[in-house]
Amino acid sequence: MQEEKNLAFEILSDPGNKTAESYGIKYQMPVDLTKVYSQFGINVPEHNGDDSWTLPLPVRLIIDPDGIIRDAEIGADYTVRPEPEDTLEKLKLLLG
Repeated sequence: MQEEKNLAFEILSDPGNKTAESYGIKYQMPVDLTKVYSQFGINVPEHNGDDSWTLPLPVRLIIDPDGIIRDAEIGADYTVRPEPEDTLEKLKLLLG
């Protein structure tokens, strides 16, 4: 996506949710939900590259080059995502 959109910043890909786990945003899917996903042919463990039924919580983190989180928006509802314009505005404010 970074290359496709010619972005000047990195976007994290996190197979296995190791980074999500380090930030405390790794979510263990309940068994009833894994059954629903399986019925729709969604194989979360295959996507994760391991045998876990885990997903990261929906989050937008703006992390500076020193690894400091400058802004965070975290929610449990995967259908609610930050607007790209809001993210760009926050980045502009942080850059001064």
